[in-house]
Amino acid sequence: MLRSTHNTQSHNLAARMGRWSAAHWKAATFGWLAFVLVAFGLGGMVGTRSIDNTAGPGESGRMDRILEAGFKQPASEHVLIQSRSSRAGTPAFDSAVADVVARISKVAAVQDLRSPIAAGNADQIAKDGHSALVEFQIRGEKVKAVDKIAPVLDAVASAQRAHPDFSIGEFGDASAEKGVVTAYDKDLGKAGTLSLPITLIVLIVTFGSLVAAGIPLLLALTAIFATFGLIALSSVLLPVAMQAYAMVLLIGLAVGVDYSMFYLKRERQERAAGRSPQAALAVAAATSGRSVLISGLTVIVAMAGMFLTGDSTFESLALATILVVAVAVLGSLTVLPALLSRLGDKVDRGRVPLVSRLRRDDGEGRIWGAIVDRVLRRPALSAGLAAAFLLALAAPALQLRLAAEGPASFPKGLEVIETYDRMQQAFPGSALPANVVVEAASVTTPAMRKAIAELERRALASGRAFEPITVDVNKDATVANITIPIAGNGTDAASNASFRMLRSEVVPETVGALPDTQAGVTGQTAEWRDQADALKSNLPPVVAFVLLFAFSLMLVAFRSIVVAVKAILLNLLSVAAAYGVLVLVFQHGIGKGLLGVSSAAGIDAVVPLLLFVILFGLSMDYHVFILSRIRETFDRGKSMDEAVSHGIKSTAGVVTSAAIVMVSVFAVFATLSWPFFKEFGVGLAAAILIDATIVRGVLLPASMKLLGDWNWYLPSWLEWLPRLEQHEPTPEPRQDVKPPELPAIVQ
Repeated sequence: MLRSTHNTQSHNLAARMGRWSAAHWKAATFGWLAFVLVAFGLGGMVGTRSIDNTAGPGESGRMDRILEAGFKQPASEHVLIQSRSSRAGTPAFDSAVADVVARISKVAAVQDLRSPIAAGNADQIAKDGHSALVEFQIRGEKVKAVDKIAPVLDAVASAQRAHPDFSIGEFGDASAEKGVVTAYDKDLGKAGTLSLPITLIVLIVTFGSLVAAGIPLLLALTAIFATFGLIALSSVLLPVAMQAYAMVLLIGLAVGVDYSMFYLKRERQERAAGRSPQAALAVAAATSGRSVLISGLTVIVAMAGMFLTGDSTFESLALATILVVAVAVLGSLTVLPALLSRLGDKVDRGRVPLVSRLRRDDGEGRIWGAIVDRVLRRPALSAGLAAAFLLALAAPALQLRLAAEGPASFPKGLEVIETYDRMQQAFPGSALPANVVVEAASVTTPAMRKAIAELERRALASGRAFEPITVDVNKDATVANITIPIAGNGTDAASNASFRMLRSEVVPETVGALPDTQAGVTGQTAEWRDQADALKSNLPPVVAFVLLFAFSLMLVAFRSIVVAVKAILLNLLSVAAAYGVLVLVFQHGIGKGLLGVSSAAGIDAVVPLLLFVILFGLSMDYHVFILSRIRETFDRGKSMDEAVSHGIKSTAGVVTSAAIVMVSVFAVFATLSWPFFKEFGVGLAAAILIDATIVRGVLLPASMKLLGDWNWYLPSWLEWLPRLEQHEPTPEPRQDVKPPELPAIVQ
């Protein structure tokens, strides 16, 4: 097989960007700072437009739009008043209720307040008499209610303090959102607080100096802040999901540090090999810079697959991740070489003495070196054992089931969720009822009234619905909203059975049977089922898109159909193993107590697809980095065995360090209170750990050893493919240059 011929200088894009930045370090550095400040500042001035989740896919989405057009529905709220010793009708209980009503009614944003002790509102008192509900609405648009709920919450809190013998709490559209957002922000702040020092410690151990450790962290943080501003600016066109900022912090810190680490570590290794500062930087730009560019493009392509879901949440997360990865790549290819050209060997200042004693000049990891040598001696056995282990780990993924996101899946420590749980016990189904929506020329005709009455009768007769069933008609008498409390907590099996009964039997055979009438079911349970069905139907095109474009990118990058196919298979194997870990932890309960998991109902519906696209992108990082070094060594005339051995050993330290950074950051998210964060953190940490050890240290070298020169096979009919670079030999080191000491590499 013929090897590539080479030029004496690299012409790939990353190398050209590195050369320009090094020659114009002031423009690159201050241009970057200006970009970050302007993006963050403008984003703060414009503000962020959040996703309006009032209408989703399917029948529930259509019904929600009909409700919104017909009613302009405000946010509904409930205040639950409970006492173990007093009952409704006693002076103490009625006095507490009257005080709550008086305090809430003074808030200007409150409208349509209904007191449980007023005439005709007996349905707001529980059967046992120890619980009562005060119902009201927040004036104005539903989406803006969360901004007006604080005075109401303060009034409820003051009532609780005034009546310590009672339990008084609030749950509703706005109060739940307020509590969720507050807890979410608290978790996000905790993640940042814990992630930064852990990352800094790993970097100090990796580079052995404070300056070298600070540069990747600083670049990652500036990329994150710039992306925060860009997200706010882009929200004018694409509203932002609540999870977007967590994604930016999580992915931005991981890839920002990794990309800078790959680049900086290669530059330090080349200096340690005796090259001049300029030559070392040029090699790093042409090799590690190219790897960063390909890795970043792979992540971006994988994230773009989420646009095919048609779901606003996934689209927002896709854009947020694409932006932070693109900004991190831009910083690594511009401001990083600019800083390195200015600092030179001063980048090693601030040495940590204890760490520096562990110095190893060749950059090869001892532990991984020994493992790779053994793998290459018995490649078939090593590949078989590693593949069998990963397949066994992936097997539980076949049992994966999705769990709905709702109050039952929220952290149990939230005050608003505790109130919700008590409401469910005292007033089953009232917190998250089903809504039957009917639209017609008139919903007040005798035939329609008869159909609605029959719907109520059949719903109650099923035993899956409860009193009180309420019917609201808009002012034009064109839309009716029939609120039906149903069994279950809104997302469990009982709720799903109630929902199916209404949608498949009761509604079509009553109000839905009338001519020229639209009728359907919405509410928490219906919305969840429709979203899950839409997600399942959109999954195949997303997976196909990611696999096709990742394959194409790898094919063009390495001009080898074997490398491209193998990369896809290895990534699928590591992703499947990560799914298996998720099922073992969050469904079978292994390690449940350690992680503080409160439920084993299933995996959040957003997590599997999100994990697939992110892991497929991130897993390419190490694969591209290692393969590039192997191909570089092979193109310099080494045998395949020598190229594989040197390529993996020479990247062992930096890949291990980069993996520790990623796993540490992701593990921090597993300690947070939200199930979404826990599942996401565990899945990402497990996949990166698997990818950086079993896949990178065993399967990759074993498969390359078995395939030999076939690794670089490209059929003649694909010779037309474009090249992402013109390969060139790495310049030989100058023997008259005394290399600096290379700091410790995590083994």
